[in-house]
Amino acid sequence: MGSRRPCVLPALSLRFQVQEVLFGTGALSPAPSPSASSPPPRCIGEQQKERGRACVPQDFPLNPTPRGAGTPPRIDNGCPEMFVFETDLFPLCLARNKLKRMKPNKGKTLTRERDYVYKFSAGNEHLVLTVPLKFPVQENISHLHGRLMVLHNLPCFIENDLKESLSKFVEEETIKDYDREAEVALEAVKSGKVDINQLAETWAKAYKETTLEHAKPEETSWDEDFADVYHDLIHSPASEMLLNLEHNYFVSISELISERDVELKKLRERQGAEMDKVMQELGKSLTDQDVNSLAAQHFESQQDLENKWTNELKQTTAIQKQEYQEWVIKLHQDLKNPNNSSVSDEIKVQPSQLRESVEGNGRIYEEQRLLEESFTIHLGAQLKTMHNLRLLRADMLDFCKHKRNHRSGVKLHRLQTAMSLYSTSLCGLVLLVDNRISSYSGIKRDFATVCQECTDFHFPGIQEQLEIVQKVVLKARAQRSSKTKRHHENKISGNEDKLKNIERNQSNILPGEFYITRHSNLSEIHVAFHLCVDDNVRSVNVTARDPAIMGLRNILKVCCTHDITTISIPLLLVHEMSEEMTIPWCLKRAELVFKCVKGFMMEMASWDGGISRTVQFLVPQTISEEMFYQLSNMLPQIFRVSSTLTLTSKH
Repeated sequence: MGSRRPCVLPALSLRFQVQEVLFGTGALSPAPSPSASSPPPRCIGEQQKERGRACVPQDFPLNPTPRGAGTPPRIDNGCPEMFVFETDLFPLCLARNKLKRMKPNKGKTLTRERDYVYKFSAGNEHLVLTVPLKFPVQENISHLHGRLMVLHNLPCFIENDLKESLSKFVEEETIKDYDREAEVALEAVKSGKVDINQLAETWAKAYKETTLEHAKPEETSWDEDFADVYHDLIHSPASEMLLNLEHNYFVSISELISERDVELKKLRERQGAEMDKVMQELGKSLTDQDVNSLAAQHFESQQDLENKWTNELKQTTAIQKQEYQEWVIKLHQDLKNPNNSSVSDEIKVQPSQLRESVEGNGRIYEEQRLLEESFTIHLGAQLKTMHNLRLLRADMLDFCKHKRNHRSGVKLHRLQTAMSLYSTSLCGLVLLVDNRISSYSGIKRDFATVCQECTDFHFPGIQEQLEIVQKVVLKARAQRSSKTKRHHENKISGNEDKLKNIERNQSNILPGEFYITRHSNLSEIHVAFHLCVDDNVRSVNVTARDPAIMGLRNILKVCCTHDITTISIPLLLVHEMSEEMTIPWCLKRAELVFKCVKGFMMEMASWDGGISRTVQFLVPQTISEEMFYQLSNMLPQIFRVSSTLTLTSKH
């Protein structure tokens, strides 16, 4: 029997060898000679006992003395399934036991380990590669094959055969596991351990959710269908008819509101006269208790009257919305019918008749003189983007109110707003509000009044949207509060006052936060951003890191991500002027907002790819013309205004 060349692995550290054992790269050993003269196999432990050493001791050296080259390989009984190399007695059993103690296999019941054995010949030598694999195999077969080739210095002529054999082995064993699991599942069904009806429902649900053939076709909602129909009609000759119908609905609601205001005014006047008489008799024939009782009766009467008109307005609005949507759907269906010529004739005749009726009964609203300056700017160093800037002296709610004009019926800007309702060119407005989500005071009440003057045929009413926002805020605030509590509990000293404030104001929003409402019934806007500010905006020390300024940045980011191309911003971060707002205060505040908005607009290029937008800066109506033109002169100094080119002809 000739001597065999030892098959030696590259020199590896203990840690690397332990990792290879963990990942299952196997061991390579020469195949035992079938010669009858070979001694009976003995384990390495027996050989080491003969040398007076324990089997795989804890202090086993990393580089022990190799065994003789002529001794055939043996399998260690204490470490089954692991071949030992002829030339290196490495404590594989010890390494594997340590790994089991360090990283217990949590999925032990779900995995099975099998040995992949590959035999090949190199000249006169017969070699065997053994790789323990865990099934199901998670790693890539090609990667495992490459590691085996490199780690064991395998000859290149077996590369393809090894890969094919390894893939076939993994596939066959995986199929066997699947078959075994299928048999177990079938036995469970036959024995009644599994409810067959529930199993059928589970399979049916899986097919519906994962395969297109069995999936339920998506059905468009009523809102989506109505939006598509409205978008088609508003871009057709029927658009003027739609707008005049909306205008007539607006007049009807306005008349109801006028009647409500008249009744409430009469009630307050009558109650005021009654209270004056009672106050004159106070201390004579009447007491304080009588006055309080009368005041309570007056308050209850006002509440009853307001509730009566609120319910009537709500009912009228619901009827108008239903009638309008049904009429729009029917009109769209009639227009699709080419034989129905009466509808086309009605579209041609009806608008002029509606306009004449509006001309006869319409009221003229006087408009205050509007100051306005427009600029075209370019932003960006290399890729320049053109934007339009406007500076206006106007009331924020002027962009929301409908104006009945005796000359043109429905104004053209209302047509533009309706045509862009379902487009990528929406218009937005920033309203500065307090931290309460309601419509009971200040500009919030005025805005809600304007919204209620006309029925919204596409979105929920303002009160419904505020209720939804309130629920979302409560949920978000509860999550933030619990997170803040956990954060402060981990600290030794926490801010108890801050925690109490958070717990006390769960329904309020913080300065710099904003909520959004959608509208289709306003004059020139589709989206309203309600930005929360506090009294700090009136001070001189507002910086670029103020919550109100950061709120503007977030609003502009929302505009970029939701196709809002026109946004109106209060330049001074106030809606009304006060005594402390001097000329230096206004100039400083305007400069801050101009510079911050410029920086935010330059960020837009990375947000939306550089889309041209229109930003309108609004100042209160009570500001002087001199102050307005000072602000107008400041704007070109901060933004890069496009220069005009004058062309002259040669004579």
